[in-house]
Amino acid sequence: MAITIKNEKHIQSMREAGKINASVLELLKSYIKPGISTKELDKIAFDFIKSKDAIPSFKGYGGFPATICASVNNQLIHGIPSDIILKEGDIISIDVGTYKNGFHADAARTFPVGNISNEAIKLIEVTKQSFFEGIKFAKVGYYLYDISAAIEKYIENNGFSVVRDYVGHGVGKNLHEDPQVPNYRPLGKKGPKIIKGMTLAIEPMVNVGAKDIKVLQDGWTVVTKDGSLCAHYENTILITEEEPEILTL
Repeated sequence: MAITIKNEKHIQSMREAGKINASVLELLKSYIKPGISTKELDKIAFDFIKSKDAIPSFKGYGGFPATICASVNNQLIHGIPSDIILKEGDIISIDVGTYKNGFHADAARTFPVGNISNEAIKLIEVTKQSFFEGIKFAKVGYYLYDISAAIEKYIENNGFSVVRDYVGHGVGKNLHEDPQVPNYRPLGKKGPKIIKGMTLAIEPMVNVGAKDIKVLQDGWTVVTKDGSLCAHYENTILITEEEPEILTL
């Protein structure tokens, strides 16, 4: 495992990318309402990122055709934007990456579309809060899987399931770098020691039903096997001497 530690120059570039990334998600939030298509959201994101002299990290990555991943209801991640129209009561997870000055930032949010069910509200809140429970341990002196264990505990204590097939990751010059950051503690393991200068994309992925998922025939879209609702929350963080710095908020 080759974990790259970032210097001050790298970090400054990642802050810039992170700021754009956070702004894209805030902008999209203002457009998410019944009647808009996920393709329209994708164009808004593409135009905004380009206007900041940055590059959408996902477009063309491994052949992915769009700027954002737009995953609706029982779609967990990697949903391809299309003519699908959002309707009242849906939830949508938007994942987006931004590349600026040679470095990437990566973040995701799950948004309500109009009025949603109490279960969906709780799912979105628990998924988001599990990230913040996890980063309480994103400090020098802890081990990586301390973050993972805190995320897992919070999600399961709230009656939801932790997806195990997909994980968070290091991020920097490459969109995906070492180490992998699972949202559960691998049995009997600590993971690498957390050290200053690490940059991590921590991203809880949570199902209302069972943890099992499957990939659709498009080769990208990941859905819950039982058709239950799911949510995704992600930020890129920097390990510092003290509290972690969230680069995408």
